[in-house]
Amino acid sequence: MANDGTERNGATRRDYLKYGGAILGSGIVAGCTGESDSEATETSTSTETATATETETETATEAAADGSYSVTMEPVGTVEFDSVPETWATYCQGYADMGIALGQADGLLSVGYKPRLHTHWYEELDGVSVDKESLQELYQGGIDKELFYTMDADIHVIDPNWIINNFKGWEQADIDEITEGVAPFIGNLIFRHTDTWHEDYQYYTMYEAFEKVAEIFQEQERYEAFKSLHDEYVRGRVAEQLPAESEAASAALIYAAGNEPEKFSPYRLNTGGTSIKHLRDLKVKDAFKDTDVKGISSTNRTKIDYEQLLEVDPDTLLLKGHETKTAAEFQDTLVKYMKNHDVGSQLTAVKNDRVFRGGPTYQGPIHNLFLVERTAKDLYPDTFSGELFDRQRVADIVTGDF
Repeated sequence: MANDGTERNGATRRDYLKYGGAILGSGIVAGCTGESDSEATETSTSTETATATETETETATEAAADGSYSVTMEPVGTVEFDSVPETWATYCQGYADMGIALGQADGLLSVGYKPRLHTHWYEELDGVSVDKESLQELYQGGIDKELFYTMDADIHVIDPNWIINNFKGWEQADIDEITEGVAPFIGNLIFRHTDTWHEDYQYYTMYEAFEKVAEIFQEQERYEAFKSLHDEYVRGRVAEQLPAESEAASAALIYAAGNEPEKFSPYRLNTGGTSIKHLRDLKVKDAFKDTDVKGISSTNRTKIDYEQLLEVDPDTLLLKGHETKTAAEFQDTLVKYMKNHDVGSQLTAVKNDRVFRGGPTYQGPIHNLFLVERTAKDLYPDTFSGELFDRQRVADIVTGDF
């Protein structure tokens, strides 16, 4: 399946993986494919659409018998596979976590920024490990197109819009070139919904995107096992013990750079995206609601200081940007600084020891299980304690022993 390296811009990969119902060069930058992919039947065993002719139906059936299948995902559209990818590249660590959850860690070639792939959680799962150091880091002050040729992945689980709109020097022609010479792209920017370039974007929830990734790797049974575990744990046992809405925790989610921050980037909890799924799971209320504080976005980089934060005076502070710290390290550095700060020490959350880590920028299904557990115990220590979900069951799904 690997490119032998003798044909840089040829169709060696194109013979193996090709676009079906949507062509990448058809203007996906605007967030649409030019055709209605909702009209296509999303199936892992056939390329047949609702308007297929009899001949097309026969061809699709033959292809399915040969082991081919297709996956449809906005904004790219339909990608056809002759066989299951063995190697894969991604940028967002949430997609990396999805693939790892599906038992595809060995084939993972890249992430955008390695420190944001939090592998310490995998260490709690028997038999699950990820060699983070061996991964290619795509972000190096930008993304070098040559990296895609060096990796020679079988599929790029990356939304190409993300690359074109966020990294200088990238154009549609570059995406087309890599698609033809290496492998297609498929993916949806799910971790945030605040970029102006995709205001009309069709989004997927974490588990909707996870299901698509499962189709790519033909691991639907693992996905269903994971979804069942998630629903029993997050929507079941945890949700049943949460307080009534009127008594639910209210928190301000902010980004704090460094161990001695003076200004903060606020986040709003009504903006969607998988980066705050754990807070939605726990029905956390936005402390910035009914204030004039605007959340960080691609067009708003306004920061607030301690005085402005004190005007809101949230019951709980959730600080992003410190996921590499343990709880003790977090308390001994940033929280300690806030307790000694002239204004920060006046905050109710600081005085009541209600300052916690807010969660990573990217999260996938494994990370989400741990984040729900950690945040539930932080917010409601009298209700939640100990391990809230079965680590061994998760490990068994990932390793295929389920």
